[in-house]
Amino acid sequence: MADASLGQQHENIVVFGGNSNPSLMLGICRELGVDAGKMDVSRFPDGEISATLLEEVRGKDVFVVQSTCPPVNENLMELAIMIDCLQRSSAGRVTAVIPYFGYARADRRSQGSQTPISSKLVANLIVASGADRVLTMDLHAEQIQGFFDIPVDHLYAGKLFVDHFRSLEIPDLCVVSPDVGSIKMARAYSKGLHARLATVDKRRISAEETEIGFVIGDVEGLNVIISDDVIATGGSIAQAARILKDKGAGDIRIAATHAILCGSAIEKLVASPVSGIYVTDTIPLAGKYDGDRITVLSSATLFADAIRQIHRSATLGVGQRRP
Repeated sequence: MADASLGQQHENIVVFGGNSNPSLMLGICRELGVDAGKMDVSRFPDGEISATLLEEVRGKDVFVVQSTCPPVNENLMELAIMIDCLQRSSAGRVTAVIPYFGYARADRRSQGSQTPISSKLVANLIVASGADRVLTMDLHAEQIQGFFDIPVDHLYAGKLFVDHFRSLEIPDLCVVSPDVGSIKMARAYSKGLHARLATVDKRRISAEETEIGFVIGDVEGLNVIISDDVIATGGSIAQAARILKDKGAGDIRIAATHAILCGSAIEKLVASPVSGIYVTDTIPLAGKYDGDRITVLSSATLFADAIRQIHRSATLGVGQRRP
């Protein structure tokens, strides 16, 4: 429900959105009971990004909603330019609302490798552009919060998934982590759903290829939810689903916060023994899939609640904690 008092008590809040996820931005505005901010974000003939503010923001509390999903670099640069535009227009405070934070998987240097820590570089860019605060959801690596020299509010989509799966009343349930790195998320889901817990041993061979070893835990005769933060190429999670089916699992569902779904991901998932795929709207699915195998859960309420709390300078509430 939209907060009817917000517009009366906090008239200086403004929410803008870039071109990456306008539907989520409008959903957040509906939840807040405010109109979307007016800014023209377009391209010059040579491809450079242009941002023109179409309303007064002097002294106002401004929130910019922009997922840095594919095309990642376009959306990232768009976000930086919008923030710079707002700061130079004397906004009181600018919070970058980044539902999906791109480059999050480049959060460290592997031993002996000569590679960048791209997520730190992106954090520096967002701070340098003038953001005063960041609001994001399900970072691939939680330590990325420490890469920013400004406050970061980190939301979890777990409440959305747990509430939804509770409503389905799935019997004999087991939550499975697709790799050891996702075990913390899977454990939170299993606790919220009063379900068993298992994990799949996965080794990454390259950026595009993984190798599934074995399943740690018993899934025979159980209905399974594979929980993860991101579905990118879909290869490893589809392979995990086949391994679980071979181990005797019943219905298999996937719950993933961020549906990047690049390349042939949709085809891989549809061909896998998965009965349902559940994602959030941090990344728009428009044009990627029009079937009924994917269910999209709205994150607008979680973001709107967090924006209210930030605007009121309050501590994030129970809706922003793990289930």
